[in-house]
Amino acid sequence: MYRRLFLQLTAAAGAAAQSPSVALEEITLDTIQQAFQSGRLTSHQLCQLYLSRIAAFDKAGPSLNAVIELNPDALVDATRLDSERKTKGSRGPLHGVPVLVKDNIDTAGKMKTSAGSLALANHIAADDAPIVRNLRAAGAVILGKANLSEWANFRSSHSVSGWSGRGGLTHNPYALDRNTSGSSSGSGAATAANLCAVSVGTETDGSVTSPASIHSLAGIKPTVGLLPGAGIIPISHTQDTAGPMTRTVRDAALLLAALAGKPADTYTKALNAGALRGARLGVARKFMGSSADVDRLLEGAFDVLKKQGAEVIDPVDLNVSQLGDAEFEVMLYEFKTDLNAYLARTGPAVAVKTLKDLIAFNEKHRDREMPYFEQETLVQAEKKGPLTDKSYLDALEKCRRLSRAEGIDAIVKKHRLDAIIAPTSGPAWLTDLVNGDRDTGGCTTPAAVAGYPHVTVPAGFVKGLPVGLSFFGSAWSEAKLIGLAFAFEQATKARRPPQFLKSVKL
Repeated sequence: MYRRLFLQLTAAAGAAAQSPSVALEEITLDTIQQAFQSGRLTSHQLCQLYLSRIAAFDKAGPSLNAVIELNPDALVDATRLDSERKTKGSRGPLHGVPVLVKDNIDTAGKMKTSAGSLALANHIAADDAPIVRNLRAAGAVILGKANLSEWANFRSSHSVSGWSGRGGLTHNPYALDRNTSGSSSGSGAATAANLCAVSVGTETDGSVTSPASIHSLAGIKPTVGLLPGAGIIPISHTQDTAGPMTRTVRDAALLLAALAGKPADTYTKALNAGALRGARLGVARKFMGSSADVDRLLEGAFDVLKKQGAEVIDPVDLNVSQLGDAEFEVMLYEFKTDLNAYLARTGPAVAVKTLKDLIAFNEKHRDREMPYFEQETLVQAEKKGPLTDKSYLDALEKCRRLSRAEGIDAIVKKHRLDAIIAPTSGPAWLTDLVNGDRDTGGCTTPAAVAGYPHVTVPAGFVKGLPVGLSFFGSAWSEAKLIGLAFAFEQATKARRPPQFLKSVKL
């Protein structure tokens, strides 16, 4: 069925040869709107061009496998929005723009929402998630769904990021044998490879910011609660949030406003190339030391920040060593409660209605669902009780205290910081289907556990592999962080598009 649909859509995309010459690589939202307004391009033509590129790079050629499903109504929606532009004008910077959304975000209509699991392979959500409604209201075309690490990487401690039972393995466009990180793996790979204009991921701890870093993207994990969380297959209601994944900070700012249902200039007001002048930035050196190459790259980034007028306080002592066990405990409890509630609302096409059902499904379909790694995390979660348990409440209190009052808030107040900075993650590791993922370091946990905002921006490359620089801070400081990240981006222009190499040449 999907194969037939894909062939139909890509055949329609063949008409793109008759469309104006438009370079998709690294195209921005502003450039797209300028092309629309001048009449050089239509949304229908742009969707056709992206469908052709998906056919050439995702399904053939390097076979990235980043797109799990295409929207059969994408071209129809694009045509409707083209007509609306002519009769009523543009809705804004997302009008007619093709967007990929992660496959754990509900989309009503004909596309599935599966979290990459075969257990939800027939699940069509009854309603759009509120963030999808906001995207459509902003005029975006939902081009399709992006592959992900199954269950947003909350199934096993030995998982392979970028792999799902339904979608298979997503490959890194910078080096095809390297990992995409997770869990917004397809969103990251597709955006880096210019298979969409922009994409939407979700994060519980690192699932937007880490794949953004590994794909030389700008990524924003906003304060939890800034974006509506309903209609997203959950892990943890205290940490889950959607977030933009784009090739530029400006595009991320525009997409964040659209996801939030806010005016388009909500965050672009903060975009100032001189924003680093006078800014106080604290270096969290705890998150350095995993790689001498990454450390050298970051030292160069710190020099750039200083040359742009920032005062760099080095180091600041952000100690989160005691967070890990408490964070995991909270996620186990909340995953069971939140997933059971989500599954209970699914329609008759979904047989699994509880986490217990899901565990049984995976065992029954072990050959397809567990060929590489197990589901011990799901089993651990199933053993947990209600959210009134003392162990859950104690773990939640510990998380909030250590990450907020004694963590980010304390450091920001003590040093009068505008942001804390650190490497987002190390470069992409070799995908290993036997041993699972490798930890290459990263700073995602403090902001994730606190529910505070975190922005990553390309900082450069280590042996041809991207590395990002993180800016994170106290709650609701998105605009400030976006401004700082933008100023660094403008000073460095560090992003480079991928070359689809089979492997890194060392």
